[in-house]
Amino acid sequence: MKKVISLALATALTAGVAMAKEIKVGAVMPMSGPIAAYGQVANLGVELAHKLQPKLKNGDTIKIVLIDNKGDKVETANATTRLISSDKVVAILGALTSTNTAQTIAIADKKKVPVIAPVATSDKLTARRDFANRVCFTDSFQGEVVANYAKEQGYKTAVVIVDQAQVYSLGLSKAFQKAFKDNGGELLKKIRVTSGDKDFKAVVSQIKSLNPDFMFLPLYHPEASMIARQAKQLGLDKPMFSGDGVANQTFIDLGGESIEGYMFTDFFDYTNPPSQTSAEFIKFHEKETGKKEVNSFTALGADTYNILIDAMNRCEDPTDSICINNEIKKTTNFDGVSGKITINSEGNATRSAVIKEIKNGKAQFKATVNP
Repeated sequence: MKKVISLALATALTAGVAMAKEIKVGAVMPMSGPIAAYGQVANLGVELAHKLQPKLKNGDTIKIVLIDNKGDKVETANATTRLISSDKVVAILGALTSTNTAQTIAIADKKKVPVIAPVATSDKLTARRDFANRVCFTDSFQGEVVANYAKEQGYKTAVVIVDQAQVYSLGLSKAFQKAFKDNGGELLKKIRVTSGDKDFKAVVSQIKSLNPDFMFLPLYHPEASMIARQAKQLGLDKPMFSGDGVANQTFIDLGGESIEGYMFTDFFDYTNPPSQTSAEFIKFHEKETGKKEVNSFTALGADTYNILIDAMNRCEDPTDSICINNEIKKTTNFDGVSGKITINSEGNATRSAVIKEIKNGKAQFKATVNP
């Protein structure tokens, strides 16, 4: 009898092992190039979350297939096509920045492969795209956050510096301008620059002559840091505020003393973990990296992976990309590393924002803003 039971048990275990399979998940991140600072920290979050949860509840193993898009649209399109056609991934995490993520979504949507973006805030990103999702807030939300802060501080006039080559910058600029004007503020001027510009002395001189109460720079860190440095050199001393595009250590390194007092919106602050889940991830991050500080993009990278795994676990067939996408859009009050996240039928996340200020070379928490 014992032999029969043992044989049956062994057969069941063998069958279970045989049934367990490897499932591929794609990741498109800028690991090199001008915005590598974003990709490297976001991918770290994906890697750490994968270490904590490498398997589904049914025993299937998750394999992450990472491709470096170098922060380039063409590279992004090629990477997405390869992941879907050659690697046969069931979902894609990425690609960071609205412009590149839009490329990934356009291709994945046609192939019915869900995308979860850690950081891509353009309001239009998910419009008419059934397989587009994100864990970050939108430009309209963070634009309102900045405009409301300006009102609280008594700032009545502003100058906006917008990057005409970036969807992110154009969208965030538009959202801020509307909210600022609705609050009774006056926009003195919108100044256009282009990614890759390095000489902003004429821009700074123009702002000095306009004498606004404050400046809003919906830019990425390379241009924002250079404008701040050149503003200091030319004696322009006005409050500066950006969106999440400067939420990284590279911005602080590039800006140096010139960005003291600089403020920006962000998604997460490791000194104020929103939950026990968040606190435990911060401890794991320190154990794995030796660093206490957790970048907000790392937290969002972890959240994209964890929300994907949660959705896959709710599918009878975890390789069914259509089911995975449907379950992602049912995400409600998910206990994420960066806070509670709800994703609606359009793939947009409802979540909080935080405001930070650069003090003594560190990004310091100022406030949490709930939707």
